Amino acid sequence: MVLLCTITYLNHFENAFHFDDSHTIQNNAYIRDLHNIPLYFKDGRTSSSLPQNQSYRPVVSTSLAFDYWLGGGYNLFFFHLSTFILFLLQGILMVFFFKKIFNTATSNTKLAAYTALLTATWYLLHPAIAETVNYIIARADLQSTLCVLLAFVLYIYSPFWRKTYLYNLPIVIGTLAKPPSVIFAPLLFLYILLFEEQLSLTDIFRRDKFKQLLAVIKRSAPAFIVCLLMYYWQSIFTPKTWEAGGTSPLSYLITQPFVMLHYFAMLFVPNALSADTDWQLLHSIADWRFFVGMTFVLSMIAIAFITSRKAQLRPISFGILWFFLALLPTSSIIPLAEVLNDHRMCFPFVGLIISVVWTIALLIKAWLPLQVKNVRITLMVVLALTLSAYAYGTYQRNEVWYTEETLWHDVTIKSPGNGRGLMNYGLSKMAKGDYVTADIYYQKALKLLPYYPSLYINMGILKAATGHAHEAERYFKTGIAYGNSLPDAYLFYGRYLKEQKRYFEAIPQFEKALMLSPGHLYAINLLMDTYLEIGNWDALKEMANNTLQISPGNKDALYYLDAANKKTNKLDIEADKVKAAPTAQKYLDLSLQYYQTGKYQQCIDAATQAIRLKPDYAEAYNNIGSAYNLLQQYDKAIAALKKAIALKPGFQLAKNNLTQAQQELAGQKH
Repeated sequence: MVLLCTITYLNHFENAFHFDDSHTIQNNAYIRDLHNIPLYFKDGRTSSSLPQNQSYRPVVSTSLAFDYWLGGGYNLFFFHLSTFILFLLQGILMVFFFKKIFNTATSNTKLAAYTALLTATWYLLHPAIAETVNYIIARADLQSTLCVLLAFVLYIYSPFWRKTYLYNLPIVIGTLAKPPSVIFAPLLFLYILLFEEQLSLTDIFRRDKFKQLLAVIKRSAPAFIVCLLMYYWQSIFTPKTWEAGGTSPLSYLITQPFVMLHYFAMLFVPNALSADTDWQLLHSIADWRFFVGMTFVLSMIAIAFITSRKAQLRPISFGILWFFLALLPTSSIIPLAEVLNDHRMCFPFVGLIISVVWTIALLIKAWLPLQVKNVRITLMVVLALTLSAYAYGTYQRNEVWYTEETLWHDVTIKSPGNGRGLMNYGLSKMAKGDYVTADIYYQKALKLLPYYPSLYINMGILKAATGHAHEAERYFKTGIAYGNSLPDAYLFYGRYLKEQKRYFEAIPQFEKALMLSPGHLYAINLLMDTYLEIGNWDALKEMANNTLQISPGNKDALYYLDAANKKTNKLDIEADKVKAAPTAQKYLDLSLQYYQTGKYQQCIDAATQAIRLKPDYAEAYNNIGSAYNLLQQYDKAIAALKKAIALKPGFQLAKNNLTQAQQELAGQKH
């Protein structure tokens, strides 16, 4: 099982960061140093650079920090390796857990053992689970599920852990990875009810079974206490900035039965997997999908009640109830941003696969003469082909997750009505310099999401890259208007202003981004670089020191701190290079850089050096005149600009600057 799973996933260890990985890993300064680990447990804001996504998941952040440390940075292999090791461990725990459950339903221990092994193998090789394994930040689902299984195995196999209630310890850890771990309490209640007390679901309502029910409640009570306390703990430490993302609890609720049916179907034919679906909310129970979904849910619950009556069928009942209980955190009254998400199948599928495989096992046992050699061989071939097909599907999903381009291209095919998917595919194209294709997909997305701030920001980046400055500015400002609580809206507008050498306009944008997200590493670096450009040494020193507090040894922060201490900016370094190998063109370029940073006297000095090397340099005289204009020394400006025009009669820029100087001088005299 472990070998097959490893071979299947060999092509996933270099898959890129995607989606929420950007703000939880790549731009999150806090995961870059192991010394921040205690802070993760005290402050949920360390989990993400985006306020809306800041949740309390200290175990996840701790694992990411170790991956960063082991890989010496953002080495994708180590981020995937740690997740995959936990995934294999989960598979091993599933074998032991499933074996115990199946043993309660049959005296054939060999059947129980092989069925448990096949069930866990199918789960590990299933393409739907690849959505969780490949998506690095979705390791929270794996960690949470793993801890639930570990708690069950400890409870079942260790009298010491059961007697001391220490089997609840994994649930404490799991809840600190993701809250769904608290579903362990009702799952344990059902396990004790069905398998230890041998009660059916209908027995809960019988008076003569009250004492047994009381025993179930008593044995599961410690788990409920721990889970309730951990849920309360989670609610306290979850930052106030966190947003579920959805808007209508009722619409979300009536949509979920059909979503559950989708998940159920994906277990058998996982052909519609998408990293970002285009499913929309249902707005009325009159929608046919609500009736189909409710029929499915009620039918499954009815099957759970019926199969709970016989010991041989109780794994089916338990698995069905596990499936629905595990979906409660994401498929109930809490409206999340996405109606469904395929990586949410990780936890529910543990239960569903128990039901399905045990049902198949019972049917095979009842209908096939297994004592016949040819039947056994045929069955083994069918099983091998089936597992191979799922493994191949997983291998292909790994390929889809390889880069941003491959992932979002798949989304545009599977979910063409998803504007965010269209935008992200356009973004991957823009990153490769394919601006034409990027613009096509942005325009498609704009029709679907006319008020999506990130889309306007990306349009601004595109227009800036293609030289349409006026349009770029308009898109950036629209993005900020629609997303005034998003740090990236200010960040990328600030970056645009910085690229335009409008440093003093860029600084407030970076400051707004950092006010919303203090740990946003990209914003920190851009602001430090801007301070370096303008020579604001005190501000640069303070920011570099603050950055080193949360990310000790940060190379960028150390570089900027050194520059602040030496009071040496990029222009000073550039000036030294020009002095070492002077040319008229280099001095002219240096003059222009001084001009753009507001250092007008240095601009004049550099242009003067250019003229010494090239006396007929009209452009250098124009730079001198422009700088004198801004210093309000109009007499000197007029003299320099007239010289530029004399050397180059058609020099329109110099003529414009001369006209401005003459008008300003006339205004002074009046």
